[in-house]
Amino acid sequence: MGFIGSGHLGTTIARLAVEAGHQVVLSNSRGPATLADTAAELGPRASAATNGEAAAAGDIVVVSVPVKAFPDLPAAPLAGKTVINTCNYGPERDGHIPELDKQALTSSELLLRYIPDAMLVKAFNNIFFEHLLSLPRPAGAADRSYLPITGDSAPAKAAVTEFIASIGYGVVDAGPLADSWRQATGTPVWGTPYGPYSNEKGQPAGEDAIRAALATATR
Repeated sequence: MGFIGSGHLGTTIARLAVEAGHQVVLSNSRGPATLADTAAELGPRASAATNGEAAAAGDIVVVSVPVKAFPDLPAAPLAGKTVINTCNYGPERDGHIPELDKQALTSSELLLRYIPDAMLVKAFNNIFFEHLLSLPRPAGAADRSYLPITGDSAPAKAAVTEFIASIGYGVVDAGPLADSWRQATGTPVWGTPYGPYSNEKGQPAGEDAIRAALATATR
């Protein structure tokens, strides 16, 4: 697993991945030296590298960066890779991007302009990182939580579904990338099913709850 962007969400996914037995390679915009402590804490399955090295190393690469940083992503090593886009657009942080403001594109479709040869899957963008850390459950558990994913590549969706299952979650296939707006910031499936931020442990959100939240999204 490669990680481009190692903030709260990226590091949480990496932590769950390590606990599930995956090797992780972390990177950020400030260089591998700034991630040495994080990699050491995560243990021998974790290492720090440049963005390009993390992209090249991962069978699956998790992109957790501000939308405004999309142009800086290393496109060549991501070609042919399954890439998980966890990113949410926020004009207050990213500046205004007219095509996103007008809803002419989703942020995932915008990302594909910069990494056109990647197989992109939108996932993890709708859950608070502390809830993500506390809600994993084994397969078959009555209180197993589900995460929505969108994407245009069936093999990439299958790979991401397998990874998400390995870290303790089920998956709801929410359609193609063009439908990823249904899990964007402020939609019914964004945050709410897993409980308020004030409850660090969150609450389980099953498949039916996630499907219902997706169905009620409006644009």
